Amino acid sequence: MSGLILELALAVVPAVLAITLHEAAHGYAALAMGDDTALREGRLSLNPLRHVDRVGTVLLPGTLLLVQLLTLGRVAFLFGWAKPVPVAAWKFHNPRRGMMVVAAAGPAMNVFLAWLGAMSLHVSVLATPWLRDVLGVLAFNFMLANLALGLFNLLPIPPLDGGRIMVGLLPRRLAARWARLERVGILLVVLLVFVLPLLLREFGVHGDPVGAALEFVLVRAIHVILALAGAPVHA
Repeated sequence: MSGLILELALAVVPAVLAITLHEAAHGYAALAMGDDTALREGRLSLNPLRHVDRVGTVLLPGTLLLVQLLTLGRVAFLFGWAKPVPVAAWKFHNPRRGMMVVAAAGPAMNVFLAWLGAMSLHVSVLATPWLRDVLGVLAFNFMLANLALGLFNLLPIPPLDGGRIMVGLLPRRLAARWARLERVGILLVVLLVFVLPLLLREFGVHGDPVGAALEFVLVRAIHVILALAGAPVHA
């Protein structure tokens, strides 16, 4: 039982930190460009409870964690979201470009945190063997949670960060059309991530295109982060 609690903690703590700092980065980026909405509404905070969405942060990830730990004995996949940080784009000198910078701040924070996780491996070697193993798992889970969150959010579908970055990059007329996807964006994400593999299976195709692409990029991103931190990279 204690092993299960430790496994749960080693998975939950990195995920909570990744989500919290991702959202805080959006707020701080907006504040730096003149929008204090997140500050005034108490969302410019490192307190995870400020960013909790009951379904996206608690129920869905918690269910996925428990099911995987009880069936697989490990955590292989996590999915969830936090309450979006409020941003008043009209306060930016260039609202479209400003929102692009705010959106990019979240994934950028996750990449930086993943690098810090890789750097921590240099310190963990000084610990006792048991503690070194625990810290190694914690560091890896921290890198994994941050890179998975950051890369997933870069999918170019509003309201994900990648979708908002696309709105800032596209020509104005096309950007306006792309931004309208935000109304059905989460539904599109659910269809691509969860429903598409099931539909393909019904037609005899066993595969998950989006999941496979993300895993391909994620594995290579972990290798790059480890290399940048000067940590050993294993194939």
